[in-house]
Amino acid sequence: MPLERILVADDEESMRWVLSRALKKKGFAVDTAHDGAEALTMIQRQNYDLAILDIKMPGISGLDLLERVRELKSDLLVVIMTAEASMRNAVEAMKRGAYDYITKPFDLDVIDAIIEKAGRAREMTSQVSSLKEELKDRYQLEKTIIGNSPAMRDVYKTIGKVAPSDITVLIQGESGTGKELIARAIHYNSRRLGKPFVALNCAAIPKELLEAELFGFEKGAFTGATDRKLGKFEQANGGTIFLDEIGDMPLDLQAKILRVLQEREVTRTGGSQSLTVDVRIVAATNQELEEQVRQKNFREDLYYRLNVVPINLVPLRERKEDVPLLVEYFLGKICAELEVPMKHCSPEAMGVIMAHAWPGNVRELENTIKRAVILSSDLMLTVADFPGLQPGRGGEKVSTDDLSLEGIVDIKLRSCLANMDKMEAGDLYDMVLQQVERPLIRFVLEKCRGNQVKAADVLGINRNTLRKKIQELGIEFKKD
Repeated sequence: MPLERILVADDEESMRWVLSRALKKKGFAVDTAHDGAEALTMIQRQNYDLAILDIKMPGISGLDLLERVRELKSDLLVVIMTAEASMRNAVEAMKRGAYDYITKPFDLDVIDAIIEKAGRAREMTSQVSSLKEELKDRYQLEKTIIGNSPAMRDVYKTIGKVAPSDITVLIQGESGTGKELIARAIHYNSRRLGKPFVALNCAAIPKELLEAELFGFEKGAFTGATDRKLGKFEQANGGTIFLDEIGDMPLDLQAKILRVLQEREVTRTGGSQSLTVDVRIVAATNQELEEQVRQKNFREDLYYRLNVVPINLVPLRERKEDVPLLVEYFLGKICAELEVPMKHCSPEAMGVIMAHAWPGNVRELENTIKRAVILSSDLMLTVADFPGLQPGRGGEKVSTDDLSLEGIVDIKLRSCLANMDKMEAGDLYDMVLQQVERPLIRFVLEKCRGNQVKAADVLGINRNTLRKKIQELGIEFKKD
C-alpha cells in the first residue's frame, strides 16, 4: 500500500513547519510532535506509514523512541534525523531498526527520494506478507471446502475453469452455503494470488454508507470526513473484490458498479478525478436475481454483466451425502480450537443429523456441532446432545441407512474406537461386529434384491439364521 500518513517529530518548530508544509503539498496527511513523549502518544493512538524523528529531543530521544516503536508497531518505517553526522549515530540508528538516516541540513529532494523508496519498500513488504497469508489461507481453504457429492464436484470443475481468467463470476445460493469460500477459492487459484482479496457484504452496511465504503471519499466530502479514505475498489486494486449479497444493493449504486465493470474507473465521494482500478469482480447473492430484475429491483444490464459465469451452490439438504464428511471436519476443527479431546457422533446421533433439513445450511451445521461439543462432557455425542433437530422437508425419515455401507462402517468404527478406554481387553472385535452387522446385512439383501436364500449364501450363514437376524435387528430393505 502507498504511504498516506506521516508523523514528523522535532523540537525545532521551524523544522516541523518546513517538513509538514512540503509533505502536505505532496498529498500526504501529516501530524507533528514537539518531543518524544508526544510522538509516542500519537503513534499509540494513530496508524502512521512513516515517522521522521529527530535524534535529540527533550525527554525521550529519537533513538529511544525508535526502540519503543519497534516494540509497538514493527511495520512502521522510521527515518532518523540528526545535526551530528557521526558514524556512531548512524550505526546506532540502523542497529535499532531505522529505515534510513539523514543529517541536517538537507535538501527536500532527499526527503522526497527517501519517501519514494520507503513507499516501494512498504508495497513490496505488503505484497510478500499478503502472499504468505494467502498461501496459508489457500492451504486452509483446500481443507475447508468439504464435499464429494456430484453437485460439489461440478462446483470444483467450474472453479478450475474460471479461476485462471479475469471473467466475472456470480455465485448464487442460500445463506450459509459457503459463497465466500468459493469466491476465495477462485481468487487463490488465479493469477491474482498475492494481491488483495477484499470482501464486502452489501447487506450489512447501511445504504447511506455503502457508496463511501465502495468508492472511498475525499477529506471534507461530508461531515465527519476528516481524512481521505480509500474505498474497497482501490484497496482491491490488482486483486479481487467480492461483493456479497449484491441483490441488496440500491439501484443508484448498481449503476455505479456497472460503470466500474465497463470503464474500470472509480471516483471517490467528494472527488472529481477518475481513478483507474484493475480488479476482478466476484459477486454473490441469496436472492433470485432474475426475479428481482422482473420486479425492477435489480438492473437488467448489471445482471447480465455479472452473470457471465454462474455458480449455483445447492443447499445442504440436497447433498446429504456430504453431511458425515462435514460433521467429521467440524468435530476435528472445533475440538482443536477448544483444545479438548477429539469427539465423535454415535450412529444414532448421525441419523438425527442426517434427518434434519438444515435450513441454515453448512453454517447452521457448524454451530450445532460446536454447541454439542461445548455442552457435552462425553467423547461420544448422542442424540441427547442435539435437541431440537427436526426431520427434513416433507417429513421424510433419513437415517444412517441412507449412507453408503462404507460410510456407515466408518462411522460405527469411529464410535467403537472412541470408547476403547471404557472397554475391557478383547472387546473391540465383538463390539465392531455388532455395530456393522445391521448395515452389512441390509446392504447384501438390497444387492440380492430381497432374495434371502441368495443373501444367506453371500454372507456365508444359514437362511434361518439370516431370517432371525432380520427380525432381531429390525432390518427393512427394498424388494423387487
